[in-house]
Amino acid sequence: MTDAIKKVIELRAPIDRVWRAISDSNEFSQWFQADFESPFVAGSRSYATMNSQSCGRVRWFIEVVAVEAPNRLVFRWQPSADDPTLDYSSEPMTTVEFTLRPTDTGTEVTIVESGFDALIDPARRAAAFAGNTKGWAFQADNLVRYFDEN
Repeated sequence: MTDAIKKVIELRAPIDRVWRAISDSNEFSQWFQADFESPFVAGSRSYATMNSQSCGRVRWFIEVVAVEAPNRLVFRWQPSADDPTLDYSSEPMTTVEFTLRPTDTGTEVTIVESGFDALIDPARRAAAFAGNTKGWAFQADNLVRYFDEN
């Protein structure tokens, strides 16, 4: 599969608590290692700056598509837009969807990023897919660690 990345994790926390970590831009900033400048509101754009050593201080944005408490957050972004000397604005965006589902022991979080096949340049598509596959593994681990520590 080259069009979508999917990660599923289980957190030992109630869905309302997990929803807050996903939908509140301040909490999202903590585990995602980015500094978001505004709340996540459907139909709005929220700018962020990465604050991890591996990504540097790249500034980027998400376009928030849906905030449906307590189950679903959807946004669009430019995948792997990490070179500040390049203009990615003419490229199609990918869609990231967080879906939360209560379980007997906590909350299942499914993260899907889709739309890579719309990237026309094959080398850019492959690089974005590979980079974001690695990135979502890293972010899923960050989210698990966030709940282990808090």
